[in-house]
Amino acid sequence: MNDLAPLLTSEGRALLDEVRDTAPADELAVATRLRREHPAELVSAALGQARLRQRAAAKFGAEDAGRMFFTPHGVEQSTRASVASYRARRLKELGVTSVADLCCGIGGDAIALARAGIRVLAVDRDPQTAAVARANADVLGLAGLVEVREADVTGVDTGGYDAVFVDPARRSAKRGRIFDPEAYSPPLSWAVEAARTAPHAALKVAPGIPHEAVPAEAEAEWISDGGDVKEAVLWFGTRPGAIRATLLPGPRTLLGRGLPDPRVRPVGRYLYEPDGAVIRAHLVAEAAEELDGGLVDATIAYVTSDALRPTPYASAYEITDQLPFNVKKLKALLREREVGILTVKKRGSAVEPEELRRKVKPQGPHSATVFLTRVAGAPTMLVGRPAWPGQGSGTMV
Repeated sequence: MNDLAPLLTSEGRALLDEVRDTAPADELAVATRLRREHPAELVSAALGQARLRQRAAAKFGAEDAGRMFFTPHGVEQSTRASVASYRARRLKELGVTSVADLCCGIGGDAIALARAGIRVLAVDRDPQTAAVARANADVLGLAGLVEVREADVTGVDTGGYDAVFVDPARRSAKRGRIFDPEAYSPPLSWAVEAARTAPHAALKVAPGIPHEAVPAEAEAEWISDGGDVKEAVLWFGTRPGAIRATLLPGPRTLLGRGLPDPRVRPVGRYLYEPDGAVIRAHLVAEAAEELDGGLVDATIAYVTSDALRPTPYASAYEITDQLPFNVKKLKALLREREVGILTVKKRGSAVEPEELRRKVKPQGPHSATVFLTRVAGAPTMLVGRPAWPGQGSGTMV
């Protein structure tokens, strides 16, 4: 989609409605039919936009995604709506009424901020991306709160805004995903300086950011949604030095208290797998204290306890068997238990779930979970089952 304008015409919008639910396998036939009545370039653009909208539904919901406009990069890099809404609520609770949204992309965060009643200046240097952000604010009825500006963010005056939000690019065409915060575009050091120009700020960074890269005056928050870690945010003007893990939906927030590492203890009846945001935030000790548990190994983020306690910060499993790592013994055990549905989880093991699949060949009507890990330094297999209904995500083999 090189030009958004034709899709914004009455003909373009009608065409978008017509191709909305086109399946990939039907695109050629649909395109051939529509090109008899519409310009070929417009048909291609509409079908391409329909594909992007279908992909975007997972992040934005079918209703919004079905009306919004996207670029391929924008779908990939935009913030999930649930995460953007949570962040917008936090800013609203801080008393923020205006935000300079730098590197706004297709406008996902600007939309969430505007829906929270916050006035937004959304800036992006790419003309096509800025045009898409402007179209999205308009189609969602938020143009009165969102001003989209095509500009280099490093030249934007953020004075007069209550808060700055920066979402630097963390991918490049040549290098793919970028892990060094100073290789972001713009670099983290620039974003930190921009944050200091307003009473409040939020900088979106990769969840793998090293803790030592977090500025002393920032609060660091790791966010997961549905168990998947989505991002980290550096907050300015809140609680300097604070660490938190936030789980969506909810939200449920675990605050760091500077606890020492949990003790290592023998495997108890229950094994707890902390949420990824808890692990990334280095708050396993806080989760373990809530569970009155310890670690199975000093280097492994599995918590064990003799008691089953409900917690939003970890998934619980009842352990039925503990075996030294031995595929033959595991295969025999699974055959004896008639386990045909096996969830494989690994932490601290070099064995791949696919490799285990080829070797154990599970068969039968029952299900189980196996953890490939280390216990007190020794390669170990823990076999069990989810302690609560609805758990058990992992690699099914």
